[in-house]
Amino acid sequence: MLCAQSLLQIPAFRTLPPERLTWICEHSTLIEQAKGEVLVREGDPPRGFFIQLTGQITVSRLSNGIDMPIGRHESPSFFGEIQALTEDVVPVTLTADTETTLYRLSCADFLDLLHSCREFEKDIFRTVGTRLRGLESFIQTREKMAALGTLSAGLAHELNNPAAALVRALKDVQPAMLELQRMNLVYGQQQVDDAHTEEWLAVRDRGFEAVAHPKNDPLAQGDREDALTDWLEDYGVEEAWKLAEPLAAGGVEPTTLSMLMERWRDDTSELRDMGIRWLALSFEVMGMIQSGLDGAERISTLVKSMKSYSYMDRAAQQEIDVHDGIEDTLRLFAFKLKRGIRVERHYAQDLPKVMAFGSELNQVWTNLIDNAIDALEEGTPDGSTPRILIRTCDNAGQLRIEIEDNGHGFPAEIQGRIQEPFFTTKPMGKGSGLGLDVVRRIVENRHRGSLSTTSVPGKTCFTVSLPL
Repeated sequence: MLCAQSLLQIPAFRTLPPERLTWICEHSTLIEQAKGEVLVREGDPPRGFFIQLTGQITVSRLSNGIDMPIGRHESPSFFGEIQALTEDVVPVTLTADTETTLYRLSCADFLDLLHSCREFEKDIFRTVGTRLRGLESFIQTREKMAALGTLSAGLAHELNNPAAALVRALKDVQPAMLELQRMNLVYGQQQVDDAHTEEWLAVRDRGFEAVAHPKNDPLAQGDREDALTDWLEDYGVEEAWKLAEPLAAGGVEPTTLSMLMERWRDDTSELRDMGIRWLALSFEVMGMIQSGLDGAERISTLVKSMKSYSYMDRAAQQEIDVHDGIEDTLRLFAFKLKRGIRVERHYAQDLPKVMAFGSELNQVWTNLIDNAIDALEEGTPDGSTPRILIRTCDNAGQLRIEIEDNGHGFPAEIQGRIQEPFFTTKPMGKGSGLGLDVVRRIVENRHRGSLSTTSVPGKTCFTVSLPL
């Protein structure tokens, strides 16, 4: 049986009179935990107030399906006071690291004890505040790291394609350039008149322009390829289909080839079709270079977006255009948005810049857009295309930003709670319930703004208002 002397090892209990210590001993229940045994699991209902006299207990919490340790209870100590006070479910899992001895008071007995001694009550609430701050700080850090991990994974995915295109282009350009040099040398030995050479160069230059600025007309491109394939096969070119595509991309017509090749038709050497191959290879090289440039520009844009998103090399607070921050965030979420989600933008073009903490506001857009994407993973109530609508406007001296999705929304009875710390509508282990609390703190505390929410099936809208 628990004795009063054991309780006095814990400072909070030293403020209790002897009769209350005796009362605790009479009303507590012994619990002995073996090593590795779980005392309570995350999501369990409150089981009471625990007094730990020996052993060690690990405190853990699910994060993206992984049980992450967030602290320990060393003997002698107590815990469970928060759930006994709030009657909320247990937010963590408690596992014995060693053989552990505990005594449990029921929630009703703990509340009776708490209100019987003012000094004891103060000590308990001081402990509650310290533990909540510690848990909140840890999970907020985890939230930021999880968001960073999500964006990093997406950025790596987005960088991979243009980087691969750039590598392929550079890899294929070298042998193509060597072959073009060989063709130029062979042609140069034939002492062809300058006028004919100028005709070839003119066709090549027009083709370069067509490759660099394609008209994106697939029907016309397909018809041109078919006509060129027929002409090349009739001329006797081997593997004509390989040459038809780059020639069509360069805007070459069969009549142009007939004109250029007239003097070479009866040649028995490689010169009979070398000019055609030279044109096709020139256009292929131009296409490779253009592809490489597009890849390099895409990489540069992504890096610039990430740098702008994090506001590196800038002061903590500066004048910013919120549209830039939203667009940077959308670019970093491109890998998620490609799953069939349409983004509609309704931006007021004459909005002034605002003094703000840019990287923190980008954390706001990250949380709200990521929540909208998560909500749309379950589809829409009416089966329509998943959509995120972003609106901005100047509303009576306030910069108003709305992020709306057409997902299923959440019930009216919980709308008043979604901004509470640790409250989440996501499945166990997926959400910490601190994402919107972080958003609220950044908007309200750091920028003197406001955050509001409305939700019905098919329309959930988060509205951020910032003072101009």
